[in-house]
Amino acid sequence: MTKRTQLTLATALVATLVLGASGCSGTKKGPAAGGASNPATANEGKVLGGTPVKGGTLTVLSNQDFSHLDPARNWVMPTIDFGTRLLYRTLVTFKAEPGKAGSELVPDLATDLGTPSNGGRTWTFTLKEGVKYEDGSPIKAQDIKYNVERSFAPDLTGGPDYAAQYLAGTEGYKGPLQGQHLDSVKTPDDRTIVFELKRPVAEFSATATLPTFAPVPQAQEKGTQYDARPFSSGPYKIETYDRDKKLVLVRNEHWDPKTDTVRKAYPDKFVVVMGLKGGQIDDRIIAGEGADASAVQYSDMRPESAPKVLPKPDVKARLLAESQGCTEMLHLNNSRAPFNDPKVREAMQYAIDKEAVITASGGPALNETATAYLPPALSGGKQADTLKIAPSGDPAKAKELLKAAGKEGLKVSLAVSTGDKGKAEAIQQGLSRAGVEVVIDTVDPGAYYDVIGDLSTTPDMTLTGWCPDYPSGSTWIPFVFDGRTIKDKGNQGNYSQFRDEAVMKRIDEINAMADAKQANQAWIDLDAEIMKKSPSVPVMLKRKPLLVGPNIAGAYGHPVWTGTIDYATVGLKDPSKSQG
Repeated sequence: MTKRTQLTLATALVATLVLGASGCSGTKKGPAAGGASNPATANEGKVLGGTPVKGGTLTVLSNQDFSHLDPARNWVMPTIDFGTRLLYRTLVTFKAEPGKAGSELVPDLATDLGTPSNGGRTWTFTLKEGVKYEDGSPIKAQDIKYNVERSFAPDLTGGPDYAAQYLAGTEGYKGPLQGQHLDSVKTPDDRTIVFELKRPVAEFSATATLPTFAPVPQAQEKGTQYDARPFSSGPYKIETYDRDKKLVLVRNEHWDPKTDTVRKAYPDKFVVVMGLKGGQIDDRIIAGEGADASAVQYSDMRPESAPKVLPKPDVKARLLAESQGCTEMLHLNNSRAPFNDPKVREAMQYAIDKEAVITASGGPALNETATAYLPPALSGGKQADTLKIAPSGDPAKAKELLKAAGKEGLKVSLAVSTGDKGKAEAIQQGLSRAGVEVVIDTVDPGAYYDVIGDLSTTPDMTLTGWCPDYPSGSTWIPFVFDGRTIKDKGNQGNYSQFRDEAVMKRIDEINAMADAKQANQAWIDLDAEIMKKSPSVPVMLKRKPLLVGPNIAGAYGHPVWTGTIDYATVGLKDPSKSQG
């Protein structure tokens, strides 16, 4: 699709969305033009299709393979949702409910949310009795310790960094593959695991929801090949996995629902079909025929599909579009020219046309302008606007800053996931107004984070979002802007490679605060200070548009899983109508 075609299509799309908004009533207010009801939010907070009936095959249509199913490497939505709800359990998890209730912590493998001691520096969890793997063997505390240790292995890149940030005595640790183990994770018996932290962490119960805190028995270790066949502790196990083509999950007969209050495991089978085009997926689920009647989509609905959905009540009734609670940013590579110059980075804040990017992303019904890094959920419900730049930018100001820096006529590279090419073209067009030439490189979605996370292949600019792992600024700013988190391979979060001594010092000071309210305000204040240094450009806040087939039941966008469908409860209205 050429730039001209994309922009023409997107302009027509915005008109369609605004017209659609004017004809709706009774829905919550959203970012649609003129304050009109937003047609995309008609199902906000709802469960679609009623309560599922047990049985049948649920099909997941996807444009990509999973980044990583290995729980030590799984840190990308919606793969976390898929992995932790279907294949493996964690010490703690979130309730399976839409809206605010879904943010409530509940025990999973553990009997409770953990017991702090030593001023919050020690956390103890006890495993439930009777929890088992797919072969019927018992899940042991030592297996969770082993997976936590695996998260340090240099070859097992991509996973959450919380263990490295929080656990005591981890300096220089390279994982258990050579026989070394962490003294700060103790397992006095098969059902008890104790974590010794380098500082108090009041919210460690929430940290224990991450895939790092799922069990992996040492006997099942396959290094990087574990990605292809994680050993199940959840309600389903892998029957077959043909990379980039198809994954089939069947029931784990040793999963005991009596030990699991969250996962309902309604379908008999999940079939994930990969490598499809985004528009093709939308059209198939809109039609909802055959096996597609019992299908959900893994990747977001394409922007150009909105006019096929929003004006049609019967199709719109099958659209989920919850707020993702994330901020999408244009990350500038601070480690080298031209973006090692703060003036050039500041110029990018003014050069970008955020309105055009929103248009290319489906318009104001599905997106709104970002004016800060922290998403509204972490900043009192509304983002700050430190720089007060118009959404369409100020190319004259950008040119002035570039001239003062002696960097006129720049040529820079931008890497995006294949599905984001339209947004990249909008960025390209916006920056061209300031005399900046952008060369776009599209990367397969399944490989995107590996490419931009390798410092030898990362480009001048990357486009990606960051979402809180749970509702705390400590899950956001330290991972996106702490220079100490940067890795040569498997770099996650700090894609701008921003290293600033004052910011790192302040991060440590906020992490040491015992008062959560004081810390929350401190994160907001630090956000404003980082904005002035412009390591990245906040672009937009997105909704998660996902279509489901007419035979789907129990579907809702989970608030913690960034609006992705909660696989713990989704199923079918009539299993006999499913295929596969």
